[in-house]
Amino acid sequence: MKLSILMPAYNEAGTLAVAIKRVLDVDYPCEVELVVVDDGSTDGSAEIIEAVDDRRLVTTRHRQNLGKGAALRTAAGLATGDYVVICDADLEYSPTELPALVTPVLDGESDVVFGTRTFGSHTAYSFWYVLGNWAVTMFANVLYNAWLSDVETCFKLMPLALYRELDLVQRGFGVEAEITGKLLRRGIRPFEVPITYRARSREEGKKLTWRDGAEALWILARIRFLSHPPRQAGPGSSAAA
Repeated sequence: MKLSILMPAYNEAGTLAVAIKRVLDVDYPCEVELVVVDDGSTDGSAEIIEAVDDRRLVTTRHRQNLGKGAALRTAAGLATGDYVVICDADLEYSPTELPALVTPVLDGESDVVFGTRTFGSHTAYSFWYVLGNWAVTMFANVLYNAWLSDVETCFKLMPLALYRELDLVQRGFGVEAEITGKLLRRGIRPFEVPITYRARSREEGKKLTWRDGAEALWILARIRFLSHPPRQAGPGSSAAA
C-alpha cells in the first residue's frame, strides 16, 4: 500500500515548514508521498516548500488563489498512491495520528476512514464554532440516515480511485461537505477513529467563518437530492462507522 498525503497551502508561512517536517517524520506502516500544492500564496510559502529536500515530496503551485477544493483537485491529480488522505498545513491536526487512519485499511476493516475530532475547552476555537460543526454533522446524519461524529474533519482517507470518482467541484472549504455528502449518497459509511485537535485563533490565521457552515448545509442538501442516481459502492468499499 502507498499513501498519498494531500496538503493544500495558502499563506501558511508561519506553520508550513513545521507541518511538512512533521508529516515526513512520522513512522508510517506503509510507503508514503506528500503532495503539497501552494495555492497562490503571497507570504513566502512557495520559498519554504522549495527549500525542502525529500524524495517523498511532490509539489506544484497555483499562480493565483483558487481555494482549498481546487488545490486538493490538483494534488489528487499528481498523487500516485493507492490511497489518499487530506492533511492541512495549519497544524490544527497532528500528523502523528495519520497512521491510525491507515490501520483499519491494513486490517481489512474499511477502505474509507475519517478522523473524528475531540473538542475540549482548550482546543475549541469557540462555542459557536463547535456548535456549528455539530449542527452540520447532525444535518448530514438526518439527510442520509447515517451516524457520523464529524462531517467536516480534515482527516479523510480513501482509495485514490474513489476520490477521483467523486468528481469534486467545490473550489473552497465546501469540498469537505461535498466529499462527505457524495460518500454517504453512495451508501459508503466511513470508519471513524478518534483524533486530537487544536483550533487556532483568527490572529493565528483561522479562515473558516459562519458562511462556510451555511454553504456546507446547502451542499449536503443539494447532493442528497440530486436527480440522477450515484454509482453505488462496490463490495468492500465501506464499513459501518
